[in-house]
Formats: sequence, structure tokens, C-alpha cells
Amino acid sequence: MPARKPHGLAKSLGHVFSAQNQLEQALTHPSARTARFRKGGKRVHENERLEFLGDRVLGLVIAEWLIELFPDGSEGELAQKLNALVRKETCADIARQVELENYIHVGKTERSGGVHKRTAVLGDAMESVIAAIYLDGGYVAAQDVIRRLWQGHMEGVGTVLRDPKTVLQEWAQGRGLAAPTYKVVSQSGPDHNPRFEIDVEVEGLQGETGCGGTKRGAEQNAAEKLLQSQSIKRG
Repeated sequence: MPARKPHGLAKSLGHVFSAQNQLEQALTHPSARTARFRKGGKRVHENERLEFLGDRVLGLVIAEWLIELFPDGSEGELAQKLNALVRKETCADIARQVELENYIHVGKTERSGGVHKRTAVLGDAMESVIAAIYLDGGYVAAQDVIRRLWQGHMEGVGTVLRDPKTVLQEWAQGRGLAAPTYKVVSQSGPDHNPRFEIDVEVEGLQGETGCGGTKRGAEQNAAEKLLQSQSIKRG
């Protein structure tokens, strides 16, 4: 099934775009480099640049919000909450909430393979959409959408678990061990949809291998497996 027209998405986002081209650009995955995305003879650019901008806009809005909600929070506590709220997995959760996968333009082969439903792709697209809102309506418009969509995650941020890499590193250092080491053992797939396998090793422990669509995701997966093998809690 081809991607839906973006009008329904704009309604779910709660933002009326003055021009649809920004939103279409945000929804165009790199695999969709075909003539059907040309506007007036000029091809709509892919969403990587918007993703870069959206990541920064999201970070600023969330950081400002955290300062308001946790006036006595330390820098470390706020940073932990910020990381949990802006990470790719959270962005993907929000994307699924607004059914973003139904609006992402991907190549025909990629669509049949379900690429548009993958966490990394959804997270990137959500950041791109945030940038499109910011460019179309300014900071206040982006802030309004982010605060509304992230409300549920913000309410639960007080109980957010620390990320596996941080927990593993603190566990190792607390026992006088060297920091965990990570090594890429394989990379497969096209540039726009890579797959990484990464080993993690800690002195005196059997290593584990993690997988993911990004190096960071694979490292986190490997660290999580090692924590589980040693019954180390993340709380």
C-alpha cells in the first residue's frame, strides 16, 4: 500500500501547514529517490537535513520543559531524563502514536520489506517532522506539538531506567575494572537501512553481541544482554 496523503497526519499532529512541501520533504525516506517526488521539475530533498534540525529543536523544547518541571533537579538528573525523552526509541513510539508509518515515502522494495515500520526509520522521520513544523510555524508551534505528543512520556520520566551502556560502565568502574569496550563485528544492508553487530567485552566476563540499525543501538543491545547475563539491574 502506498503512503497516504499527509493531510491526515497534519490533523494528528495538530498543526496546519501553510505549505505542504516541508511536510512532504520530512516524510521522504532516502530510498524514495524517484521522479514521482518532483515538484515543478525540482526533486524534493530527502529528510536527513530536516532530521538534523529536528533533533536540535526537540532537545531544546524538552530541556526547557524539564527545567520547568524539575526546578531542583541536578544537571546529571536532567540529562538522564533528557536522553530518555529524545532517544530514537522514544521518537519512534511517538511516531507510532500518530501512525507516521502510513505516511512515510519509501522505495517500493523497502515498503514491501516493512522498512517504514522500523524503529530507526520512524525515529528519524519524527525528528524530520518536528523540523518541518518548526520551519513552517516557528518555535512556539513546534513546542506546542512536542509538549502535547510527549506528555505521556514526560509524566513517566521520573521512573525512567538508565540506559544499558551507562549502567554497565558504572558497574565496571565501581569494581575497579576498565571501561567496557565495543567492537563492530559486522555491518550489512544498504546505507539507508544498515544493520550492525557489535561485541561488548568487560574484563573477566564473557562478552555479548548486540544488533541494531545504528551503532549506538547495537551497543545498547549488547550492553543490555551483558547486564542480563550478570543479573545487573538498571534501576
